[in-house]
Amino acid sequence: MKVKAMVKKAGPYAYLVPALAVFAVFLFYPFFKTIYLSLYKTNKMGQARLFVGAGNYKDLLTSSSFLNSLVVTGVFVAIVVSVSMLLGLFTALLCNKTFPGIRVFSTAYALPMAIASSSAAMIFKIMLHPSIGIVNKLTGLNINWISDPKYALLCVALVTAWLNSGINFLYFSAGLSNIDESIYERASVDGAGAWAKFFHLTLPGLSPILFYTLVVNIIQAFQSFGQVKVLTQGGPGESTNLIVYSIYRDAFFNYRFGGAAAQSVLLFGIIMILTLCMFRLEKKGVNY
Repeated sequence: MKVKAMVKKAGPYAYLVPALAVFAVFLFYPFFKTIYLSLYKTNKMGQARLFVGAGNYKDLLTSSSFLNSLVVTGVFVAIVVSVSMLLGLFTALLCNKTFPGIRVFSTAYALPMAIASSSAAMIFKIMLHPSIGIVNKLTGLNINWISDPKYALLCVALVTAWLNSGINFLYFSAGLSNIDESIYERASVDGAGAWAKFFHLTLPGLSPILFYTLVVNIIQAFQSFGQVKVLTQGGPGESTNLIVYSIYRDAFFNYRFGGAAAQSVLLFGIIMILTLCMFRLEKKGVNY
């Protein structure tokens, strides 16, 4: 009887076994293997050969290239998150009212989420070409956008922000649809203007969606890779050498798998710390 009771209690947990197996193979094992490799010098096949402990981390923290990639990534994330969220919120507000052709506009604003980053990067690479690109022809400028250190990072960041704006549009559209329209009517009766309604009604009502979107966008921005690979390959110089691209370059070009693994662990730590800080701030700024 005791065995049957134990089996009955354990039965529901058996349904978790397939999911846990998938997580173990594709998430837990690579995570711990990365930490393991970060403590070793490896050969060209990525096999651990010489234990160096924290040596890879010390090399990174004294490397001007890695410290530059931290700064570049910070600037990139700030631009991508701010522009993509503002663009998503702006387009969601435009489509919050019913008017002829709203489905066409909604589809157009959400479309970037369905476009692969590499495909979008190829299109923008042609648009930003110094001689045949439409951007220089429309503006009358003669700038080599993605080969100039002053503009390359901004170009990659704006492409990424546009790609992320589609999913942000859907998030904010869903959030706006959940705000009770009657509060706007009462505010109008009290004489509130459009800006007062936006700052005192819309933004507080969207605060849960804003928080969720902020967290998701920061994580996505840190993981951006395809745009950099296609547009700039970390250049010119190291002006667009994001941490993710630096990991790729160290592992598959320089065959320093231990150093690349150490960078991966540091990137994980940075994202985790930022996420934990944002969840601590959630209690002060989010209204449910």
